[in-house]
Amino acid sequence: MTGILGIYFFDERWNVCNFGVYGLMALQHRGEETFGLEIIGNSRNKIEGEGLVEKILINNKKINGHICLGAVSPSISEFQPFKLNDSVSLAIDGKIISIEDYRWDSTLSYENNLRRAFKGNKIEDTIDFFSRCKGGFSYIVVNDKKEMIAGRSSLGTKPLALGKMGFEGGIIASETCVMEVIGERVPISPAENIEPGEIRVFTPLSAYSECIENCTKRAYCSFEYVYLARPDSYINDIPVYRVRRRIGEILAEKDDIDADVVIGVPETAIPFAMAYSNKTGIPVEKGFEITGRRVRSAMKPNQLERLKGVQLKLNVISEVVRGKRIILIDDSIVRGNTLANIVYLMKEKGAKEVHVRIGSPRIISHCPFGVEIPPEDELIGRHLNEEKIAEVIGADSFRYLSIDDLAEAIGIKSEELCLGCFSNSYPEV
Repeated sequence: MTGILGIYFFDERWNVCNFGVYGLMALQHRGEETFGLEIIGNSRNKIEGEGLVEKILINNKKINGHICLGAVSPSISEFQPFKLNDSVSLAIDGKIISIEDYRWDSTLSYENNLRRAFKGNKIEDTIDFFSRCKGGFSYIVVNDKKEMIAGRSSLGTKPLALGKMGFEGGIIASETCVMEVIGERVPISPAENIEPGEIRVFTPLSAYSECIENCTKRAYCSFEYVYLARPDSYINDIPVYRVRRRIGEILAEKDDIDADVVIGVPETAIPFAMAYSNKTGIPVEKGFEITGRRVRSAMKPNQLERLKGVQLKLNVISEVVRGKRIILIDDSIVRGNTLANIVYLMKEKGAKEVHVRIGSPRIISHCPFGVEIPPEDELIGRHLNEEKIAEVIGADSFRYLSIDDLAEAIGIKSEELCLGCFSNSYPEV
């Protein structure tokens, strides 16, 4: 998973740098390991590094230009945007699986295969290239003619939204929250959804939309709604917060556990817990205090970093859990190690019972479209049933959300969703 951003001002007197920084900060939850921001004006300059985007502000790095292309990534080895050739830079979320009329070279890296397959630097060259690419991805390209092209693959797996800076320019971003963070204010949905197979083109003299693929099948990523996206974003014109509240309601409707308190694991599962509480009448409480900045521990590249993230992020509030029967709600369970640590910490603080509820189906398979899921032999849901998982993590009971219930919560037919990580069945590309 990557967060991508493009901002285009038509008037070269604008300086886009701070807009780019704050836009990437709004996408930081999509990648906390590396960042890159390329600024295009009279020259092209790039700032990149490991860690958080705010380093750009701390180091007081500011580059002049009226166009920017940026990305945040959860990969410690992936720096985006990267060069397709001397003239063209690319930021991409998701994966290109194959390219028509190009034979993939397994001896080359993913980026080098894209460089080898991409020819030219004109708008037409870019449109032709991405129309031949198959997979689940969204992309933004900027060339040396000060033109920006952005689009989604025909499946629509990865989100992409368009915002406007009045009449001055446009914003392309993985999520709509970017538009509000950097200044656009619209009462309902703060951006226009870029449709599967559609491209948006910005040039010094124009901006236009074009459909480059006939899209007969949709496969929107279901995990965006569960975990990946910010709750204040709209994904495919659907408010993420509404989906997460509905997930909590469904968990409550399918449950019959007597408990004293409902607790959500910060931050993603908080809406689940609030809705569960409202539905059942069981009080919801803040069960944890966060130390330091918010860290998405599930996205950390190794187990030591994940456990450190939990230990620092989630300090159990003893008064809330002592002597209580607890419904503990989390967004997902991958390996089970971090959730086992959380249950242990709660019981160490005196929790009488801990009943775990998960706001997604069991994760049993990899993602071919770029979501960082561990190898299948490490996925606890692939190998153990709910009763055994409860035993392994030390919980008194354990339940998943079903695939059908997830589709119902999202409000999209299951055949129009990518549910591969939950079902091991993937859309054809």
